[in-house]
Amino acid sequence: MMRSSHVSLSELQIALMRVLWERGETSTADVAAALADERGLAHTTIATLLTRLEKRGVVGQRRDGRQLFYRAEVGEADVKRSMVADLIGSLFAGDANELVAHLVEEAEIAPADLARIRQRLERGERK
Repeated sequence: MMRSSHVSLSELQIALMRVLWERGETSTADVAAALADERGLAHTTIATLLTRLEKRGVVGQRRDGRQLFYRAEVGEADVKRSMVADLIGSLFAGDANELVAHLVEEAEIAPADLARIRQRLERGERK
């Protein structure tokens, strides 16, 4: 899987990518079936999304006869890292501390979760 420095995806593209991250290589029909209950999108819509992501290098494709199979070329962690960096840059002037302060002040992080976050930070500092 390639590592991309900048990948920004829409909510729908992320939902589609989650199918690929979970299943590995899969067909357009399988992606459409996986998203059918949640999204109700036409097979052609899924095919268009996959083609566009393939042109961007986010997914790869393989043909087997008449059927195309797609796989993620960018990892979920890389997409998260890139999109969080964009968020921090655009809304918090590049200051990650401001993002965390905002989440705490707006009660987006429950007090019970703060202890878990502190533990993660302490483990990170030891590395």
